[in-house]
Amino acid sequence: MTIDELKTLLLCSLGINYAILLLWFAVFVGAHDWLYRLHGRWFKFSVETFDALHYAGMAVYKIVVILLNLVPLLALWALYPA
Repeated sequence: MTIDELKTLLLCSLGINYAILLLWFAVFVGAHDWLYRLHGRWFKFSVETFDALHYAGMAVYKIVVILLNLVPLLALWALYPA
């Protein structure tokens, strides 16, 4: 795999992961009550706990995407400019 292919792969991966994050946020905001009822069938927790878990999950996912996709991509762009 060449450096250019790796850059393309990381860029596509970054785009897909941010699309997943945005979809997660949109469903969380747009269908909050339905999502809470769905998860409430399996787990017993308050709305505040439910919200905190989702925000924490989104934060961890975002940090992982930044560390595993964006930082290597920026490093490759810095070391191997087009």
